[in-house]
Amino acid sequence: MAPLFNSFSRSPRRNPADRMVTLVGKPGCHLCDDAQAVIEKVCAETGASWEKKDITEDADLHRKYWEQIPVILVDGAQHDFWRVDPKRLRKALGA
Repeated sequence: MAPLFNSFSRSPRRNPADRMVTLVGKPGCHLCDDAQAVIEKVCAETGASWEKKDITEDADLHRKYWEQIPVILVDGAQHDFWRVDPKRLRKALGA
C-alpha cells in the first residue's frame, strides 16, 4: 500500500520561463492596454513568455470571451478577466 502522504502531495512547480501568458483583447480597448502593461512587466520579471490575440480576428475567441475582455490565459487556461492583479499572476506563474 502507498504511503498516505502521496495522496496529498502537489505536483512539482513549473519554471515560470516554461509558461505562456496569453492576452485576449481587441484594438482600442483601454482595459486591454492596462492588462498588457501588467503582463509585460510580470513576464519580464519572471521570464515567462506572452502573446496577444485579437478577439476581432478569431470567431472562437469572440464567441467564448466577448463579454469578458481582456481575458488572460496561463498555459491556455483562463486565469483572469477585465483586470490583472500582478501578484496573482506571479503566483500563477510559480514565481
